[in-house]
Amino acid sequence: MKIVRVETFLVPPRWLFCRIETDEGVVGWGEPVVEGRAEVVRAAVDVLAEYLIGQDPLRIEDHWQVLSKAGFYRGGPVLSSAVAGIDQALWDIAGKTYGAPVHALLGGPVRDSVRVYAWVGGDEPARLTEEITEQVEAGFTAVKMNAAGRTSRLTTPAETAAVVDRVAAARAVLGPHRDVAVDFHGRFTPASARRVLHEIGPLHPLFAEEPLLPEHGHLLPALVAATEVPIATGERLYGRAEFLPALAAGIAVAQPDLSHAGGISEVHRIASLADAYGAQVAPHCPLGPIALAASLQVAFCTPNFLIQEQSRGIHYNKDADLLSYVVDPEPFRFVGGQARRSDLPGLGITVDEAAVRAADRTGHAWRNPVWRHADGSFAEW
Repeated sequence: MKIVRVETFLVPPRWLFCRIETDEGVVGWGEPVVEGRAEVVRAAVDVLAEYLIGQDPLRIEDHWQVLSKAGFYRGGPVLSSAVAGIDQALWDIAGKTYGAPVHALLGGPVRDSVRVYAWVGGDEPARLTEEITEQVEAGFTAVKMNAAGRTSRLTTPAETAAVVDRVAAARAVLGPHRDVAVDFHGRFTPASARRVLHEIGPLHPLFAEEPLLPEHGHLLPALVAATEVPIATGERLYGRAEFLPALAAGIAVAQPDLSHAGGISEVHRIASLADAYGAQVAPHCPLGPIALAASLQVAFCTPNFLIQEQSRGIHYNKDADLLSYVVDPEPFRFVGGQARRSDLPGLGITVDEAAVRAADRTGHAWRNPVWRHADGSFAEW
């Protein structure tokens, strides 16, 4: 079996899909994207496809090594994301070839269902109580929300109190048996993060996500030591080497993204590395159905898996949603806040190819906002 075609599709709301076809008619799908830079990743996939044409698709590990390392300049979000989507598609082909789900090829399942959480609100949620109540009524046992929108370099008393009030409002709805995760989104300076973490600690968040920017990773050990709140990070880390200092710093939850951190192959290895540090894994995935399907395959076979992000109803999804490009929504039917394991081959989903090709004719040019402080200077989004 040989690879004969590699295609990419720019589909709303902000995604990029990859289709790899073989001469035996087996097709695999992946989701290589950097949100806001999808066109750049598309170009990177086109370059990597030059190597793939004519290759045996089942030599997944060898292809990962070549695609990731054969160029003198390695790593970074664009290349790692391009490799990630290709890697997902190759695993999809392997599963379909062997008639088995990807999790079976990775050692077999360790659980029958995967706990997922729902997003509530955007950067400035006005209906927090109502939105969380809706998710609880839908069966979810955990939600995640942003800690704040645009944030001062050193949080004011009012800004700090607003974060506490929002987490307290969530806790009031969720009670003691459900969870709220709080996403700092890298918007806080180290001093502000420490201040806010101290204040929300008594409300027992499941974790605080990305309290520091990735370039401030050298400050993680002190922050972890200063708070009882479990620290999560990793959506902007792209391989084991980048996760190693964060894990050594004592983070509680590693959050590799299956569409950024080298795909199924590398995230599976990151999870094993995290296990050696007693850390849990909660894959980052505010993306489309292929990325989520790949994430779930890893979750089913990962002993130290904690919880899975998913994008149904997320505020980014304006022109399409998680189910817009799949034939059967069943793999993403969450009952009691859980995704059930199936034995469907490959990634376990059937992509609606006609819908994807039609969407690509429209495409998208999604860009994240550029925020500024009141004085006109750049602010972290």
